[in-house]
Amino acid sequence: METAFTELVGCRHPVQQAAMVGAAVPELAGAVARAGALGMLGQFDAVESAADRMTRALDLAGGGAVGMGFFGHAVETDLGNFEAAAARLRVVEVFWTDPDAAVVQRSRRAGPALVAWQVGTVDGALAAADAGCDFVIAQGVEAGGHVRGTTPRQELLASVLASIAIPVVAAGGIATAGHVQAAISAGAAAVRVGTRFVATEESGAHPAYVAALLSARSAQDTILTTTFGGGWPDAPHRVLRSAVAAAEAFDGDVVAHSVVNGEHRPIARFSSATPSRRVEGHVAAMALYAGEGVGDIHEVRPAAAVVADLVAKLG
Repeated sequence: METAFTELVGCRHPVQQAAMVGAAVPELAGAVARAGALGMLGQFDAVESAADRMTRALDLAGGGAVGMGFFGHAVETDLGNFEAAAARLRVVEVFWTDPDAAVVQRSRRAGPALVAWQVGTVDGALAAADAGCDFVIAQGVEAGGHVRGTTPRQELLASVLASIAIPVVAAGGIATAGHVQAAISAGAAAVRVGTRFVATEESGAHPAYVAALLSARSAQDTILTTTFGGGWPDAPHRVLRSAVAAAEAFDGDVVAHSVVNGEHRPIARFSSATPSRRVEGHVAAMALYAGEGVGDIHEVRPAAAVVADLVAKLG
């Protein structure tokens, strides 16, 4: 299906995989891109350099579109990787901080990548358009991970569409073909999907994290909280309720370790760290990020199959 997003990005399907640190490894981004959607890498990785991850994702993408997501507050301290992504990838996306024209212009000077900003309000979307972004991601409150907005997805989408002219990607709790169809029918140029891609064969998420997602039955199994604010205070995030209960019941200050080149690095209880495959410890008590669509996720599938499922109801 052609939309303003597919024409702009150069992909077959109006789907963007979320840039989830820990889960959005090159194997996932590359598989999503090869399947015709926009595959995304997360900014940080404890072991592999951003350059190596970009190379691997592009090799796996088969010519498909790959991007990288950055936290706005970390761009200035990671300019080399930001500029490299702008030079090598199709999209650079920024999240959490207010849209900044200087960041957009820095990307433009570095390379040809499209620039997107993920926002949670109409004012944020207007600021992104004014800053010169190519498209904007409107994140509804249903989203998993760190949540910028407070408005339900469809309501926010309608308001943003009425306010800006650049393409709008709908995000927040999208996990099924029905969710995708509803967003596209409402005017979204594409959808951004996170939690559903965590439960894929190519995901970098820890198996215990994936199992917890599959055990969830509905949106009520998630909660918007600030519990896992270690290292990122006062930042609301949506996780599984079971993770909050397990973290509160855990006896100790170190809940797990990240194993990096044989070195065990401690992960504090209530840390914002995502449980990747490199983690050892009490994963159930870590930040198990999950959107409200988690109850519709019942099995681990190849990323390409997930892309096909998501667009099954589109013309």
